[in-house]
Amino acid sequence: MKYFDELKRTMEWLAQQPKTIFVGQTVAGPGTFMFQTLRDCPKDRCLEMPINESFQMQFTIGLALDGLVPISVYPRQNFLLLAAGDMANMLDKIPAISAGQWLPKVLIRVAVGPDSPVHPGHQHVGNYADAFRKMFHWIEVVELNEPQEIFPAYQHALERSDNRSTMLIEHGNYYQQK
Repeated sequence: MKYFDELKRTMEWLAQQPKTIFVGQTVAGPGTFMFQTLRDCPKDRCLEMPINESFQMQFTIGLALDGLVPISVYPRQNFLLLAAGDMANMLDKIPAISAGQWLPKVLIRVAVGPDSPVHPGHQHVGNYADAFRKMFHWIEVVELNEPQEIFPAYQHALERSDNRSTMLIEHGNYYQQK
């Protein structure tokens, strides 16, 4: 089992689940390395977003509050930082603010950008997993280091009975290395 193949298989499985929808940059068309894992998913399950990370997270939260299970895709953690305020102050706090009445489930799919074969610049390869873990109380942060971790992590994130949101961190270098 290879890292890329397992991601692709997992995304295709997610696309078949009731209430899931992919939201983000390059989910409906090429542009980043992550698109290749979604290329065979039904296009009606992929909603392309403009490059506006904060708006994307706010839109994603709205979809979750409406009963869908969005998979919000951010190709780089560096740019997910632009949505960190929405995650920390809204998505992560809605359960506490609502006294448990609202439990929006969001899967946040994000990557540490690949730095080979060409290094894209330091603003594309950051890994802030530890910082995100410290920032969130309700959102669980899971780093996907091995191919065999991918499907079980996404399956758990989707099917978890506590309805917590989950950030799943991929490693772009592993698409070709593992």
